[in-house]
This record gives sequence, C-alpha cells and structure tokens, in this order.
Amino acid sequence: MNLSKSLVWFRRDLRAFDHAALHQALRSSQQVYCVFVYDTDILAGLPRDDRRLRFIHASLASLDAELRRLGGYLIVRHGSARDALPAMAKALEVDAVHVCTDVEPLAIVRDADVAAQLAAQGRAFHAYKDQVIFEKDEVLTLAGQPFSVFTPYKNAWLKRLAARPETLAAYPVDMYAHAFAPPASPSALPALEDIGFDAGEPPLPAGMEGAEALFEAFVMDIADYGRARDFPAEDGTSRLSTHLRFGTTSIRHLVRTAQQLMLSGAGGNGAAVWLSELIWRDFYAMVLAQNPHVAERSFKPAFDAVQWDDGADADALFAAWCEGRTGYPLVDAAMVQLNTTGFMHNRLRMVTASFLTKDLGIDWRRGEAYFALKLNDYELASNNGGWQWAASTGCDAQPWFRIFNPVTQSTRFDARGEFIRRHLPQLAQLDGKQIHAPWQVKPELLAERGVVLGKDYPAPVVDHDAARRRTLERFAVVRKTAAAP
Repeated sequence: MNLSKSLVWFRRDLRAFDHAALHQALRSSQQVYCVFVYDTDILAGLPRDDRRLRFIHASLASLDAELRRLGGYLIVRHGSARDALPAMAKALEVDAVHVCTDVEPLAIVRDADVAAQLAAQGRAFHAYKDQVIFEKDEVLTLAGQPFSVFTPYKNAWLKRLAARPETLAAYPVDMYAHAFAPPASPSALPALEDIGFDAGEPPLPAGMEGAEALFEAFVMDIADYGRARDFPAEDGTSRLSTHLRFGTTSIRHLVRTAQQLMLSGAGGNGAAVWLSELIWRDFYAMVLAQNPHVAERSFKPAFDAVQWDDGADADALFAAWCEGRTGYPLVDAAMVQLNTTGFMHNRLRMVTASFLTKDLGIDWRRGEAYFALKLNDYELASNNGGWQWAASTGCDAQPWFRIFNPVTQSTRFDARGEFIRRHLPQLAQLDGKQIHAPWQVKPELLAERGVVLGKDYPAPVVDHDAARRRTLERFAVVRKTAAAP
C-alpha cells in the first residue's frame, strides 16, 4: 500500500543508512518527513553539562546533513514526545508514524501512549526491529522458554543466524530517496543552550562518520581483541558502545563485518570474541524484554532477600566510591575515568561494581543509577545486566561466593600501573609493585615517592578480607531461602 505521507521518528537510531523504519517508510510512502524530539520526559534531571547531549547534538547535525544530501531534512523539536509526536503527525497530515522498537519499559509505555493518540486521529503506528539482531522471543530454548544462561543462548543465536542469514540484510535508504519531503528551509537545528544544556565538544567522535572511523580503526587491530580487551591501559576495545546506544551505526553492519572477518581469517580469534560481546548485548536486551521486573528488582526473586547496608556509614562509603577515593587504586582510577570522560573499560565495570556490592555491601541499584547518570553509552538492558551479574542477583551471574579481589585484579590487568598513573597522578612515582596497594608500603618509602596516606591518597575504606567474610554472611540468606519448603 502506498501511503501518501509518513513520519519517521528517530530516537536511538541516529543514522540514515541500514535503518529499518526509514527504509519501510520510504518504500511505502509518497512523502516522508523525519523528526527527532529532545524529549523533556527523558532530559528532566540530567545535569546541564551532560556529555551525551553533546554527542546527540553533534550526531543530529550529521544526520540532518546526510538526509539533506539524500533530498530530505530533519525536524527537531523540544518537549514531551507524548505530546509532540501526535501534534506533529496531525500538523503534517501524515498517515503513519514509523519507529524502531525500543524495549525499555518506559519507552514501551510512551510508545503505547503515542500509538493510542495516533489511532484516535486515524493514523497508524509501525515499529520495526533495529537495535538488535534477535529480539524478545526470537531465540528460545527447545521447550519454547527464554534463556537465562548466556552460553546456550549464544549457541542458539548463532544457529538461528546460520539458518536465517537474511536477518543481516541491510535496509537500503538511497534507492528510495525520491520519497523524502524536500527541505523547506536551510538547516537550523536548535543549539544545546536553547534547550537548557551546555554546549561543547562531544566526548568521542560523533555521528555516522564518527562511528565508521572508529570501526575502521578497530578492524585493523581486531585480531588482537581477545587479549587486548582485558587491559584498560591499552586501546583494545572498539569504543563503539555509545554509537550502538544511539544508533549512529547499525548492529547488522557490525555483525556482517565480524562474520566476514571470521570467514576470511583476517579477524583472527578477535573477531569471534567481539561477535560474542555483541551477542551479550542481544542477550541482555532479551532478558529485559522478557523480565521487565529486572529494572527494579533482582532477576532471581530469592536475591531480593539480601540485606544491603544503608544509613550514614553506607552513604559515606558510596560517596567515596563515586568520587574515586576508596583507597584501592584500580577502583579509584576507574571511577575517575568515568567521572572525567563518561567512559569506563568493561573489565573495570566489573571490578568497580563488585567492589561496591561485595566489598562495601551497598545495593547494586545505587551503583547502577550512578552509572546511568555518568556513562556515555548507558542503556538500561546492558547496564542492568552488568550490575546484576556483578552483584550475583542476575541471570547467569557471577556466583555470590566468587568475589573479585581488587588488588589481584589490579596486578593482573594493570601490572605496570599504567592505567592507574594515567588517572591518579598523585601515585605516579610509585613503582609497579607499590602502586596496587599503597597501604602495604612502608610510610617512609611512600614519603620518598611523595605520597602520604590520608593526605595525598586515602587509606583503604574497607579491609577486603573482612568485607569478603561479611559478603558470604550477607548472601547466606539466599541459601536459606532456597532450602525453605
């Protein structure tokens, strides 16, 4: 059916290639408008200097430029999307609104509200899978149930992809570009200051061209990814997570490339390891879609019985963790990196999350919320999945009796202290042995290197061995709950 007019609502899919909703709108319509809304329901409470807004702003400029090259343009609005979309659809007299599906609980409610308003106007609302390769119920066990363990999910995911390679087919845009509504005026996107945020450079190369430049550079070294990804001092990761979060690249494009590198052998073992990481992202998106309660509670109900510490002492420890002053250098360096750049290496996400929950005894939800505020690449499914993994409350999680030792993690993954020195310059003069546990170094030796504990760098806020014992006691309630009739 050739509808006369359509509106494509861009959200976390800020690109004009291999785009499911844009493709479907263009091929089924005579005229297509494109819109992005700075949704005040989402922006409320964010700091004025939010780095993600700078990334989005730069990416919207990139998207608008590409749409104009193709013959269209981007309309940008500021307000509640629940009100703005139906109003815009009415003003433009479109027959349908096209979007890429978002599985986050609040987005589902928002989209249902918008769809209902559009239906009342006699307009359609079409949603298409675009953020993942396989969504909610596409990869199930032989019994038709959702997976709760990653490895069998991954095996089933790969098997399904092999059986249905067309899943990776691109959604072309250029060939239908004649359907774009032509721009009525020169580009005039709102400035960040106009919507209440500070202007500035994005925290990493933004837009479609930024994503592709990062990807091309990563592919050159992908063969070593399996090793390099564990060492935060090395630039061994793709840095594409923020681009995946905001859709400035296509997950299909990334998986297609990984497959090609695996088939050709050019990607070595690294391409397969990286593909596995992309599958983890699908896994966590599936877990959230199938179990929306994880956004607020433990995946496994038995773990809701765990009593986390609270009160003034816990608040003080949480503040020390947030501000990078726990006295454990690898943990503190990671938090400084997060606070100053909005990026944190995946290995360090596990280390810092384990430290908050297992060493400090603080509820994983507090850490999850802090990461949500600070991470450039924050998306609910992956952030929640990672935190519940570290806290041992989630599916296929780290067993609660296996507790990361922050010093061991430091000596193993930052052996020479390069990462620590980069973010904690006050410890720069310590050697490769001293830097991982300064409190174990004689005070006179520390003084020779310009470090006085409690002045230049804090003493540990907790003893790891004692904290480990408390954690084992804390989680004993889970055994008792599981054993109860």
